Amino acid sequence: MPKTSELQGLIGQEVGVSRWFEITQARIDAFADCTEDHQFIHVDPEAAKATPFGGTIAHGFLTLSLASAMSYDAVAPLDGVVMGVNYGFDKLRFLAPVPAGSKVRGRFRLLSAEDKGGGRWLLKHELTVEIEGGDKPALIAEWLGMQMVGG
Repeated sequence: MPKTSELQGLIGQEVGVSRWFEITQARIDAFADCTEDHQFIHVDPEAAKATPFGGTIAHGFLTLSLASAMSYDAVAPLDGVVMGVNYGFDKLRFLAPVPAGSKVRGRFRLLSAEDKGGGRWLLKHELTVEIEGGDKPALIAEWLGMQMVGG
């Protein structure tokens, strides 16, 4: 757990890489049910074969939704953190489709750390979601998180 006094020295550095997450068709189908997005490119393997993707692909928002789990794997909370909350994104780009049956992982680089007072720290990480064996990442985002440090 980094101390707040160490944050400035971490800016620009990679701070962690998550484990691989398998993107099964069952996971895609469950996400489609939760979000009511049943577009055929996600849930109909036969129809999706006729697309340039050659099969079903994960929803971009499914890939993005794994960011929290990736972060738990890869980014140590600040020393003394009481809680953290999503604060939003400054940038988000979906760069490559994630085929059903592939694996993805998150790579995190600290871009900035702002002391907002009262024990609140606004951290901005560059998140790159890699596709195992892929040429391009699935997505790149500048993700903002507010961490509240007690004491």
